[in-house]
Amino acid sequence: MDMKKSKTTKCIVLVQIFVLLLSGCGLSAQPNEKKQYTKTYLDVFDTVTTIIGREESEEAFQKKAEQIHETLVTYHQLFDIYNDYEGIVNLKTVNEQAGKEPVVVDRKILDLLLLCKEEAELTEGAVNIALGSMLDIWHEARAEAIENPETAKLPDRNALENAMEHTDISQLLIDEEENTVFFADDKMKLNVGAIAKGYAVEKAIEGVTGNYLVSVGGNVRVTGPKTEEGDPWTVGVQDPDHPDTYRYKLCVTDGSVVTSGDYQRYFEVDGKRYHHIIDPKTLMPSAYYRSVTVVCKDSGRADAMSTALFNLPLEEGKVLAEKTGVQVLWIPISGDPVMTEGMEKLIAPFSSRFSGKTGR
Repeated sequence: MDMKKSKTTKCIVLVQIFVLLLSGCGLSAQPNEKKQYTKTYLDVFDTVTTIIGREESEEAFQKKAEQIHETLVTYHQLFDIYNDYEGIVNLKTVNEQAGKEPVVVDRKILDLLLLCKEEAELTEGAVNIALGSMLDIWHEARAEAIENPETAKLPDRNALENAMEHTDISQLLIDEEENTVFFADDKMKLNVGAIAKGYAVEKAIEGVTGNYLVSVGGNVRVTGPKTEEGDPWTVGVQDPDHPDTYRYKLCVTDGSVVTSGDYQRYFEVDGKRYHHIIDPKTLMPSAYYRSVTVVCKDSGRADAMSTALFNLPLEEGKVLAEKTGVQVLWIPISGDPVMTEGMEKLIAPFSSRFSGKTGR
């Protein structure tokens, strides 16, 4: 996930939530006094944010929707690595200054970075926010290729290898008492794209009660069933070969659904596609799957795990999934899809309509 506002990263059509009042997995026939409302925003994390909820009045819904949105705006600005905001020390500031001296940051940034260090250790580096210097090289190549496709080229291998020498997350030093961040390696840079959006969504729904679905660029988080009768939300998993259609539908009543895929952000060189999820072992786009979908309680964990599992061979991914308790759907480049036992139980019959879809 890039937060830079450019046509390179906008996938608005692909992350829209389609609201169908009678959609769901086996909707009950009981009437519901509450009505369903929808609100859409375009100003956070460079993507579409859709909030769907059921309330007794539109005023009550708008109040909760704005509360969610305001929290997302706060985290968007703090976690942005490309843009400055007046009076705010954000991760762009950290990347520019933390290699020189400790930078005092908002506790929200500190909490994110502490979690990211834990996820890096848990996944043995399969998701690592310290890859910023290397990912910047790929980001620049992709942006240039999309702007000038006739001269598109791959990043220089030596430049990638040199950048990888500055990606040791242990060099990210956090002082919780002083609320500071310091880079022991002054050439290290952070890129929190693998977790920031999901983490922000999780924070935004804290304290939100009722029947709500929040989708930020396809990171879907639900706060409970779709209706008071307990009907689940329906979340579609896109078909990587035909992203405007769905390969699977999932029925969820609580928690988060996040998909990482190779089909939304990519560029071409000599007719070959190169997507945006880079394997830190090969320094090339990961070559195991078309998409990986994760379902779990916490949206930040789901975001991180979808990237980590995308970068791991299947057997290693199965071990990590069992270790973390997440449910996973792997759609490989070749061969049949594989899913955990818990994911199988979430698959809905295709006769139902959709409440939303996931993908990035």
